[in-house]
Formats: sequence, C-alpha cells, structure tokens
Amino acid sequence: MLFAVVAIDRPGRLDLRLKTRAKHLAYLAKRRKMVRAAGAFTSEDGTPVGSLLIIEAKNLAAAEKQMEGDPYVKAGVFESVTVRPWKHTVGTGLPETTPA
Repeated sequence: MLFAVVAIDRPGRLDLRLKTRAKHLAYLAKRRKMVRAAGAFTSEDGTPVGSLLIIEAKNLAAAEKQMEGDPYVKAGVFESVTVRPWKHTVGTGLPETTPA
C-alpha cells in the first residue's frame, strides 16, 4: 500500500532541520525501496517548512513506525506528522491504481 506523509515543521526549527538533514537523507536512502517520493514543502522564498513523502508499507501501522524512526521526527523538527493511505491515480514514477 502507498501512504502520503505530510509533516509540518515547528516554527523556528529551520536551523535544527538543516543540522539534521544529512541524517534524515541517509535514513531515507537506506529505505530506498519504501520511499517512492519525498521532498520539502517550502515558503515562497524557498525556505523549507515541512515535508511530503510517499511511502510504501504493508499497512498504516508499518508506515507510522517507519516515520517514528526518521531523524527529523526524533529531533523534534516537525510540529505535526500525518500518515494517510494514498491511491496513486495519475502521473509518472509510481504504480498506477484503478481510479475509484
């Protein structure tokens, strides 16, 4: 199953995000098969303010467990993290699913 993870940064945590970024990217790289897409939400000036990940996991509990180990989560970068089942319908790079 695919899951969309929407994580919003805590205000004032840009320095912590930047300090933790290398560990976060290494964590995702070790899970390359699970992470289908990932990137930062930004403000209009390009400053990171959150993250969006599309991950593949057996179920919601497994997806949430993967996020618990993320260095950004452990460091307290995020104010909120929401993990929801997601059905890919249109676009490239991810498996197509039948539209509902």
